Amino acid sequence: MRFDGVEKRFGTTTALAGSSFTVARGEMFGLIGPDGAGKTTAIRLLCGLLRPDSGRVTVLGVDPAGRHDAITGRVGYLSQRFTLYGDLTIDENIEFFAEIRGVRHFRPRREQLLEMTRLTPFRRRLADRLSGGMKQKLALACTLVHEPELVVLDEPTTGVDPVSRREFWKLLSEFLARGVTIVMSTPYLDEAERCTRVALMHEGRVLAVDEPARLRARLPGGMLEVVAPGVAGGVEAVRRMPGVVDAQAFGDRLHVRLGVADAAAVGEFTAHLRRGLAPEASVRAVEASLEDVFIATLEQQERADA
Repeated sequence: MRFDGVEKRFGTTTALAGSSFTVARGEMFGLIGPDGAGKTTAIRLLCGLLRPDSGRVTVLGVDPAGRHDAITGRVGYLSQRFTLYGDLTIDENIEFFAEIRGVRHFRPRREQLLEMTRLTPFRRRLADRLSGGMKQKLALACTLVHEPELVVLDEPTTGVDPVSRREFWKLLSEFLARGVTIVMSTPYLDEAERCTRVALMHEGRVLAVDEPARLRARLPGGMLEVVAPGVAGGVEAVRRMPGVVDAQAFGDRLHVRLGVADAAAVGEFTAHLRRGLAPEASVRAVEASLEDVFIATLEQQERADA
């Protein structure tokens, strides 16, 4: 799958601005960013539901909008508003989606999907009586019943409880191990860590594309975690301290990026912090998170634009 300089506008709003990235077969690729980043637009383009205003989209070797019939049976799409039929059971929902996909001998595939999603004990239950996490697993089973090569998921865990999110990700890993290519969008940066590669997106632009670990490694300097009562309220003061490149509040703690990460720089920062803002502060070196990388990359882009 490939995006080459893709632009898409809706009136005066630019949803995608010259976006380029590739997705290799058999990988889990994440489109990562906040609401309005262009993730859903990118997914609709790759599913052939929209046409780009400029640039080129290629999916499984064809133009998905111009040759939609060529990808219909090879792509599974789970939208944010995937519709299950509440008055049908789990079994009946899977059967319905198998029939509209033209899958004649669907029963063995249904048994496999029910086993993988752990929905077999509930197969006679109406969809309306399922929890949010179980509905998402059933929606995934319906999406996969025709055995697509590429599975496209648009924010599949939004609104799902943490336990169900973890189960859903385990399920995706199982399908990935079977050779299915997965493209998904998510606003959750902790989920992005599970992807093979990610595209960091903001306001229609792709800021960076790489493996999560490589993106973290590219962040210059060193990251410290500072924990102390009320320290998050002093984030602006910390940003003005010598040697500090940036500081971000995460709940009751700060992530502080130093320009130099050696022991002397860390010691100097800690002493400065404890003399003034937080005498009892706990300071330790931590690995940069993808959220740290996203914020730093966005700030770098904004400085370049300015």
